[in-house]
Amino acid sequence: MTLGERQRQFPPMVASLIEFAYANGYALTFGEALRTQAQAEANAKSGSGIVHSLHLLRLAIDLNLFKDGLYLTKTSDHEPLGIYWESIGGTWGGRFSKPDGNHYSLEWQGVK
Repeated sequence: MTLGERQRQFPPMVASLIEFAYANGYALTFGEALRTQAQAEANAKSGSGIVHSLHLLRLAIDLNLFKDGLYLTKTSDHEPLGIYWESIGGTWGGRFSKPDGNHYSLEWQGVK
């Protein structure tokens, strides 16, 4: 599969995740979707990301999660969405060695 094909696969998966979230009583706002190389490097330097972030390739999105009007920030809050995301072929940041619960990505060349 080419990068372009992978990038075109990603938005319908995100749409499915959004539908799942709303069907289960959650609300969402978009966090970071596209990241610049400079921002990826700065995040890596600070320990809050990696240089080869999938956000650079439009294969990752961070979602802000709400339920009953409350902003949910814990990785465990995202677990139902993360499990669903994995079930449709995505990689959930809640499983990373440094959990990033609001991160949903599509693996590319070994990067999650």
